[in-house]
Amino acid sequence: MRRSFSDTGSSDLRHPFEPVTHRVLVTGASGFTGNYVREELADVGYEVVGTRAGAAQPGECTLDITSLQDCRRVIGELRPTYIVHLAAISFVAHDDPLALYNVNVIGTTNLLQACIDVGHQPRKVLIASSANIYGNAEGVVDENSAPAPVNHYAASKLAMEHLVRTWFDRLPIIVTRPFNYTGRGQSERFLVPKIVSHFVRRRPFIELGNLNVARDFSDVRMVSRAYRALLESRVAGETLNVCSGSPRTLNEILDIARGTSGHDLEVRVNPAFVRQNEVKLLVGSSARLNRLVPEMPAIELEDTIGWMLSHV
Repeated sequence: MRRSFSDTGSSDLRHPFEPVTHRVLVTGASGFTGNYVREELADVGYEVVGTRAGAAQPGECTLDITSLQDCRRVIGELRPTYIVHLAAISFVAHDDPLALYNVNVIGTTNLLQACIDVGHQPRKVLIASSANIYGNAEGVVDENSAPAPVNHYAASKLAMEHLVRTWFDRLPIIVTRPFNYTGRGQSERFLVPKIVSHFVRRRPFIELGNLNVARDFSDVRMVSRAYRALLESRVAGETLNVCSGSPRTLNEILDIARGTSGHDLEVRVNPAFVRQNEVKLLVGSSARLNRLVPEMPAIELEDTIGWMLSHV
């Protein structure tokens, strides 16, 4: 069932009882997060148009985000009601630092400048940054914690944030800093999918690093719901963590997987995976998110891992 909206900014002539569908431009819609955000928005009636750098698939358009001219073309043609900007180079160990800054910083500012240049004012622009900007902070981290990036990926995201703030007085923007999150379809380069795959395949052992470190893990479906809720809220000009606010250790994750799968395996600590001076506890404060989106239900990590184990 599609949701009906009113769109006072539209000049289209419509029957007064004809539903109006808001269009959402989602950059990076074919990525892990993008697929879930796209589904979350489409399920409640939005028209979602994704972007990709190569040949477009149905429901997508081609966009070279590093080209201001191309950004102007897409924004001018689509004139989306909302923009969710997820496109980025997100692999921390990416071997081309220049590309990181070109895509993550210049690409983002191109998208915003294009809105200004073609005279389009979206109702909301949501831009995904990263909790990596906090670096090796320890303890509970809120949005006022000092940034301390330790790699080019994190530095590019922080630079992007600084420049995006210069558009806060011109466009209704929200910047999100997601902490770790996981779900079906995430690459096994990431910790939780790696663990889940070993249990699904009944492997006899798994090699990990420090087992007692605690991190903040969320469900990708929660992140997608948070993004939709923020789009639909009156909030703008804010930067906020997207996180569970609950630290979980690797040992806890292993115990959840054991209990859910009915399989046990040997855990081997590989010295190559052990980081020197690793932060023991890193968890985001979700207070600001909970205040701005107070009715969004949480998804417990046990439910997330069970969902992933049932579909690998």
